[in-house]
Amino acid sequence: MSSLADTYYTRSTALVAEARRLNGPVITQAAALIGESIAQGGVLHAFGSGHSEVITREIIGRAGGLACVSGIIDPTAGFIENLVGYGTTLIERYDRQYQLLPGETILVVSNSGKNSAPIEVALHAKKKGLNVIALTSVAMSSTAKTVHPGGQKLHEIADQVFDNFGVPGDTLIDLGGGSMSGPTSTLVGGMLLNLLMLEVIAWLQAHDHPLPLLQSQNLPGAIEHNRAVGKKYQHRLSRQLA
Repeated sequence: MSSLADTYYTRSTALVAEARRLNGPVITQAAALIGESIAQGGVLHAFGSGHSEVITREIIGRAGGLACVSGIIDPTAGFIENLVGYGTTLIERYDRQYQLLPGETILVVSNSGKNSAPIEVALHAKKKGLNVIALTSVAMSSTAKTVHPGGQKLHEIADQVFDNFGVPGDTLIDLGGGSMSGPTSTLVGGMLLNLLMLEVIAWLQAHDHPLPLLQSQNLPGAIEHNRAVGKKYQHRLSRQLA
């Protein structure tokens, strides 16, 4: 009999493979848009509220990743993400300091796709002329009621949707007695974002553009390298909102 961990491993890794296959075309499409923007000096913006911020952190300041990725950090860690107007305040503050420019892309992560803050961030970005990518569970979002007064959900606003194909409740393993465990949104979401970054890198290479890649600061000379690569973007990159 398989253990809970064995069952989770088998089912979650199969889900990763399926999510890669089904999201492949939209990842390629989005990568070209991001690549074109980066080639013109643009920045990729990323927002996730609550636990979804963990997923965006995978591509922010990452060894082997692109230097031109800026995080829109929620200082409340998502505790007031359903306070209507808070997401708008957060993104407007970020916009004033770091700028959201037409033609750039913003990645908004929300597993449920129903919470107010990520929806408001996406709406503001669209108003500013950005391409909006949603990373969400379409199944979860389709069954959950939005808390945004406009009645929209994140996947209905976005220009491209990355579906993590998670089940409502984000848990795969039935423990009995109504208890569930084995979340998948972080595992699948992190993979989809790394696939996206590699597709962007491939686009830049194919079009003969330099790669603003970061190195692990534990390698000799990496700190100096990263400072040089990041200098072009230093006034547009947010590591946190103080």
